[in-house]
Amino acid sequence: MRLLERMRKDWFMVGIVLAIAGAKLEPSIGVNGGPLKPEITVSYIAVATIFFNSGLSLKTEELTSALVHLKLHLFIQIFTLAFFPATIWLFLQLLSITPINEWLLKGLQTVGCMPPPVSSAVILTKAVGGNEAAAIFNSAFGSFLGIVITPLLLLLFLGSSSSVPFTSIFSQLFMTVVVPLIIGQIVRRYIKDWLERKKPPFGAISSSVLLMIIYTTFCDTFSNPNIDLDKFSLVLILLIIFSIQLSFMLLTFIFSTRNNSGFTPADTVAIIFCSTHKSLTLGIPMLKIVFAGHEHLSLISVPLLIYHPAQILLGSVLVPTIKSWMVSRQKKLLQTRGPLANLNNPEGLEYLSIKFGH
Repeated sequence: MRLLERMRKDWFMVGIVLAIAGAKLEPSIGVNGGPLKPEITVSYIAVATIFFNSGLSLKTEELTSALVHLKLHLFIQIFTLAFFPATIWLFLQLLSITPINEWLLKGLQTVGCMPPPVSSAVILTKAVGGNEAAAIFNSAFGSFLGIVITPLLLLLFLGSSSSVPFTSIFSQLFMTVVVPLIIGQIVRRYIKDWLERKKPPFGAISSSVLLMIIYTTFCDTFSNPNIDLDKFSLVLILLIIFSIQLSFMLLTFIFSTRNNSGFTPADTVAIIFCSTHKSLTLGIPMLKIVFAGHEHLSLISVPLLIYHPAQILLGSVLVPTIKSWMVSRQKKLLQTRGPLANLNNPEGLEYLSIKFGH
């Protein structure tokens, strides 16, 4: 009974395993030109559905309150979309001399180029009691930035514009990502009250569509006789991913808790999760567009498929530890700052927010 409950809770993780297993058993169903016609249903309809859904679910009005904290946003976005991919690239220069599958290593680089996710960083920040408004803003803003910056980063680190159809990639991204996102936001304005009342399962809808994309991606892999994924490379990539996540979480914690950082403990929580999490929902469709027709697309996708559950698992495990740190730090601020906290100091504002429960 407990197993069924666990499976219901983690249905998306179970779905990924079943999608890959199904693709392995009968790859001919989801290959290009097969019964599912993924070159149309996935490349256009499924991707557009995910982004229309994102546009419909993003609460624009909630983001405006977080706009003023410019330093926090700059830190998260620069770390996510500049420091992260550049550090991974340097790290991969060392890993390239190892026997790890080169396409899995390229996949690690694509993880570095991805924007933050719309949901997991927000959920974990909320679970700890951190700055949720900042997490919502940076997840949404990072996703918008990612539409333009991620393809550029992928082309910069993994391919030149001469070998990748640059113009067609951006026109497809515009039609299947930007346009549905804008339409979703416009529609939201007219049916906002209904959405607030009914609370449709936006996350479940996107995840279900994503499973179809994952399934067809792996159908392509298993129908290609030239691809051979060795278990040694897979295990090493798994260990590397956990190491990267832990190292970057520690790094963001150290940077954001320095005396002159200007960040409150609640800000630090949002920074830890938003700076180190990467989006699978945006990532897989983008890889599908940028590497369309590439025979190693699914191998390139593997690290991102591992990174997504790993960040949720690691984040969930660390929630109690981060929460106890934040609470003890806030109590310390109460004792040291006192009622006459300096309102120009973020720690003083933090004191007041604790004191009056805002």
